[in-house]
Amino acid sequence: MSESSGNYKQDDHYGYQGYSILVSQQAIQIHSRWPRQQPDTEQYTQPQANQHLVRILAAGLNSTDYRLSEFQFLHKGAFPKPACPGNDFASYIVKPAPGSTLKPGQLVFGGAGRNFMYGRAMSEYGIALVTNTVPIPTGLSIINAASIAIARLAAYQSILPYSKPGSRVLLNGGSGGVGSFGIQIAKAEGRHVIVTCSTASVTHFKSLGADEVIDYKTQNVLQTLKDSPYKYDLIVDYVGNDHNLFWEVDVYTSPNAKFVTVVVSHHLGFVQFIMAAEYMPRFLSGAKRQHLTVFAKPDREDLSQIAEWMVEGKVKPVIDSKYKFEDLREAYQRLKTGRARGKLILEVVPEGEHAA
Repeated sequence: MSESSGNYKQDDHYGYQGYSILVSQQAIQIHSRWPRQQPDTEQYTQPQANQHLVRILAAGLNSTDYRLSEFQFLHKGAFPKPACPGNDFASYIVKPAPGSTLKPGQLVFGGAGRNFMYGRAMSEYGIALVTNTVPIPTGLSIINAASIAIARLAAYQSILPYSKPGSRVLLNGGSGGVGSFGIQIAKAEGRHVIVTCSTASVTHFKSLGADEVIDYKTQNVLQTLKDSPYKYDLIVDYVGNDHNLFWEVDVYTSPNAKFVTVVVSHHLGFVQFIMAAEYMPRFLSGAKRQHLTVFAKPDREDLSQIAEWMVEGKVKPVIDSKYKFEDLREAYQRLKTGRARGKLILEVVPEGEHAA
């Protein structure tokens, strides 16, 4: 189906009222540092009072789905295995939370679960917090709705609060779901956008609206920024591959500029950088600009605004590829290359079976 109609009219094998007998389900599970090749059967958990029970139709992949499970110090204690990853989802309501205005069969999207690492969106059924779930508007497809939550919110929340119309915004790392949307949201709100990318992606990102492109294959990014006749007002780092961009940020930015990091790495060096960037005093060689680390925070107003822009055509969904439910490992392999142009989507229910 190409566009949602607001409701899901076809009952699946449990139907809207079958949740009371739902005991087990198929779900992707991580038992070590990789998900298993095929979905596992797991015990189903009943939703709590502030949660909807939803039938997952599609889920969007994010780097956090695997990066925190590989974290050198935290993954064993903070994220016990087995666990079901995934946050971004598009679904229909099976059992709405008490007091909710949402109805059984209504199409919704948002961020699943209570844990930003293991949200459990990569399963047949999921739980969705009331605060993280909004209706899919007419005109927005299920696949595109599944691409919104974490990546789109990360782009939205890392750019707009720290800049204003006319600001010169540098996005370090334009590929992937966050960067692709970041370019568009910044342009839609009147920012001047400069993006770093590889030679192969220059034309693509210009087509998304980037005003300037720095090709890191042929240019030294830091030196190019230093040589620019302009000063930058906001630096948003989506890859964290060169910490000198921050340590020398005062050379190429305006006095009130901010440096925002939107990245999660499992390497100790990343943690050390964040600690130093945020807490080292300036007189001890700390940088002379404020550093902020942004993690996407589900927000119904932000989600609704992004969906509205997509329906209106102000921003375009950028989908790199779609995968079957049982092909998650292949999808992760694509994600880990860092070469995906846009979001990767897991079809929990094949797109051709989405009811109109």
